[in-house]
Amino acid sequence: MAELKLSGIGKSFGPVEVLKDIDLHIDTGEFIVFVGPSGCGKSTLLRMIAGLERITAGTLEIDGVRMNDVPPASRGIAMVFQSYALYPHMSVRDNMAFSLKIAGKSRAEIDAAVARAAQTLQLDPYLDRLPKALSGGQRQRVAIGRAIVRDPKVYLFDEPLSNLDAALRVATRIEIAQLAEAMPDSTMIYVTHDQVEAMTLADRIVVLADKGIAQAGPPLELYEKPRSEFVARFIGSPAMNLLPGEVAETGEVTQVRMAAGGGLVAANIPTRPGDKGMAVNVGIRPEDLRPTDGAAHAFAGQVEIVEALGEVTQLHFAPHADGADPVVAKLPGIHTGLRGQTLRMAADPGRVHLFAGGVSLLYR
Repeated sequence: MAELKLSGIGKSFGPVEVLKDIDLHIDTGEFIVFVGPSGCGKSTLLRMIAGLERITAGTLEIDGVRMNDVPPASRGIAMVFQSYALYPHMSVRDNMAFSLKIAGKSRAEIDAAVARAAQTLQLDPYLDRLPKALSGGQRQRVAIGRAIVRDPKVYLFDEPLSNLDAALRVATRIEIAQLAEAMPDSTMIYVTHDQVEAMTLADRIVVLADKGIAQAGPPLELYEKPRSEFVARFIGSPAMNLLPGEVAETGEVTQVRMAAGGGLVAANIPTRPGDKGMAVNVGIRPEDLRPTDGAAHAFAGQVEIVEALGEVTQLHFAPHADGADPVVAKLPGIHTGLRGQTLRMAADPGRVHLFAGGVSLLYR
């Protein structure tokens, strides 16, 4: 329904600069998810797109039209907030119809739009109820329905599931995914702290950090080929392990001599002859570590805590005296009797990442 182009977007609150040089192109029908640490400007950027925050630098275009000075009501955008923001004295039907009544639509148009949205969101049985008679998930669906009836160019979601309990979050996330699939031409931008929401909903994830975009791409690309240590540790739970080492042998397969209780580790990442002796951080995701009896291991340490989760077992190793971050391993299935044991852990060369100066060697 709409193509967005953000060029050099910046935002300052007085002397405090929170966003700088944001360049992003969003195609029609894309589902984009903004993620990043608290305070990185995710919601601020969303509000700038909506017109609720003034753009202090750069240009926002929707379908080729400059929107910087266009009021929110004229941008063709609908926003779903973290709080449901429903009118408590109005029925579900009237909450969903309110914006259309304000816009002067006919009764027939309003009824048809509400009926379509209610059917899409499975709200037909609740149209005559007040919000207080609904569950949290149902209220959020009403808020989404209020956006759908406007038939906007762009849907903006600002952490819409954060007020729901775990079970409702899963159910409502699935409903949003089904909604996006049912409206393939709708452009959606979604802000969340939840990595599962980001990984399962997004066509592309935009990771914000340090006032700008750290990396943008399909979810699995960010997971498998992070450009920086920040993205590597931000995407994935538990976070990627980063272990210090030194390049011992270069070539198409790089050999790294580990510093923190490890041996030699192979990585399918090409390096140049001049890289020999370079200090690197070896990145290995917890789910890629496995116990080994061999000399070629990334890490050796004592298991301090065992988290038995049923489908996986998470091992937390005691930190080394050299100050390196504690290592976490995630083994499939149930593993007992490991607490207190000293284990050697290795990883497949294709699952090993190398970083120098905080940047992946793949993107030098």
